[in-house]
Amino acid sequence: MRRNRDELAKMRQAGRVVAEMHEKTREVARPGVTTLEIDAAARAVLERRGATSNFLGYHGFPAVICTSPNDMIVHGIPGDYRLADGDILSIDCGAIVDGYHGDAAFTMGIGDISAEAARLLEVTERSLWAGIEQLRPGNRLHEVGRAVQDVAEGAGFTVVREYVGHAIGTAMHEQPQVPNYWPGSPGPTLKTGMVFAIEPMVNAGGPETMLLEDGWSVVTADGRLSAHFEHTIAVTDDGPEVFTLP
Repeated sequence: MRRNRDELAKMRQAGRVVAEMHEKTREVARPGVTTLEIDAAARAVLERRGATSNFLGYHGFPAVICTSPNDMIVHGIPGDYRLADGDILSIDCGAIVDGYHGDAAFTMGIGDISAEAARLLEVTERSLWAGIEQLRPGNRLHEVGRAVQDVAEGAGFTVVREYVGHAIGTAMHEQPQVPNYWPGSPGPTLKTGMVFAIEPMVNAGGPETMLLEDGWSVVTADGRLSAHFEHTIAVTDDGPEVFTLP
């Protein structure tokens, strides 16, 4: 769906709230801190900005952010897990302003991380930006996934298949989906006013995943590290506009 100027302005505001959530959670996340304490920092931003969480209560999800350490790919529930030096942590945040959604994630190192972990983070973020560059009028949506896949697999990593990006607007997850790989058939033609959440999930090992007993947390099947980066981006005549940058 194409969004008009007023709708884009509201999504831009939601994106600014998400960017501030990223900033504040990144400041809090350090060795010895629990993931629930990080969630509290994100809640404070929502309250201060008068925004609503699009994660809290979503199919029963109990928090305003997802915190996914190490081999956890996505959807980790904040709790009593205490961060340790050498961890990597994915933080996924969302916000609603005047009925319009923003959604973005990043993965960060906690203290001193391994060379492999640092490289995984760098490649995953680079794959996100390669995908974002494809969001131009006239391009086809599948080129996003092809660009992500080329960067990730070109570095020797793998791309998760079961979880993908999505269009976004008055709901957090709208159609069409945005795979982080070549889906086998061309996607729709991109037009000015379309908005997408692009979110590569890249594994150090194999692409296989496993859902934990809590019904939310998704981990790598082989126990290897995973990274996740995401932005909400509008297609404009001047190229992609990222709403969730600081």
